[in-house]
Amino acid sequence: MTVIPAADVIRPHHALPFWLSLGLIPVAITSALLGGWTVLLIPVASWGLFSLLDAILGTNPDNSDLDTPESGLMWYRAITIIWFPAQFALLCWLLWYVPRADHLGTLESILIFFGMGVISGTIGINYSHELMHQKSKLERWLADLLLASVLYSHFRSEHLRVHHLYVATPRDPVTARYNEGFHRFLPRVLRQSITSAWNAEKAMLARRNLPVTHPSNPFWRYAALQIGMLILALALGGWMGLALFLYQAATAIWQLELVNFIEHYGLTRRHLGNGKYEHVMPRHSWNADHTASNWLLINLQRHSDHHYKPDRRFPLLQTYTDADAPQLPYGYPVMTTAAMVPPLFRRIMNPRVRAWRRKYYPDITDWHTYNKALNPAPQ
Repeated sequence: MTVIPAADVIRPHHALPFWLSLGLIPVAITSALLGGWTVLLIPVASWGLFSLLDAILGTNPDNSDLDTPESGLMWYRAITIIWFPAQFALLCWLLWYVPRADHLGTLESILIFFGMGVISGTIGINYSHELMHQKSKLERWLADLLLASVLYSHFRSEHLRVHHLYVATPRDPVTARYNEGFHRFLPRVLRQSITSAWNAEKAMLARRNLPVTHPSNPFWRYAALQIGMLILALALGGWMGLALFLYQAATAIWQLELVNFIEHYGLTRRHLGNGKYEHVMPRHSWNADHTASNWLLINLQRHSDHHYKPDRRFPLLQTYTDADAPQLPYGYPVMTTAAMVPPLFRRIMNPRVRAWRRKYYPDITDWHTYNKALNPAPQ
């Protein structure tokens, strides 16, 4: 593991691989214009191509110099800032074009918007995640707009006010429990995350002696932006356009929650008593430093460091060896595919979770009883 000097980090060619996501936009346009087998290009180009590149390129254990100045990260920030206009333009064009395209059948239209959902979920929500952690109003607004385009605006509140505080504890809906399959995880998270987000904002307002109906409650903004997106979809594509918009939103949410599922699967922080837990450490998130998928996901897979230091921009996120953080055997594209087959996912991950428990918490010998005491829900 080596450190990339700040003088090298700030050079534009170091940021260039993270711009590969823009290549998915002309692929989506080609799919809509040609139809036929090309409607499968988006999932092939995102999941398939980057999984293949991971297999060829392997992992990248190099870490950027943490002393790199904020001003030197311009080319990295630029891709996250321009992404919403690019994605929004593509979505609007597809909503207008696809319902009117005589050469596209119903199945082709559905698959095109499945591909759009892959883009807005794999790239768009991921970029919104990076943007919502920043201080500038522009970046936070771009995060809100990206989330509104998939009707999942409450993710910002849930992520910042719940997930980062309670990750790897029963108080975090998004932390997947040991032995919990994705098909059980998804409906639970869809139900619990919006409630936990609402309750977190309600508690925040209460600490300021404000009612939940106060205009500063971000749920008002979330509702306005999402209603605006629905109206826009209806205006551009009619009822068919609205249905396709909803389908791409559902696909994007599915993509997000697949990632959420694998990021902390089976990991638990030690309970200290009185409702308190140990500080979040790199060992409480699964780490992956696979080269190509980290280009696609702007280092999201260096998730151990993101939770350890949430204010770090993505080019400065550090990777860890297995001495300090648990490691995923493959990048997110492969792991999320495996998560769709729970027996396969458990075969891959359960032995790793058990090894993690023995390594970091050897004094806890009965994890079933320990988890049941913390969380009455089935583990």
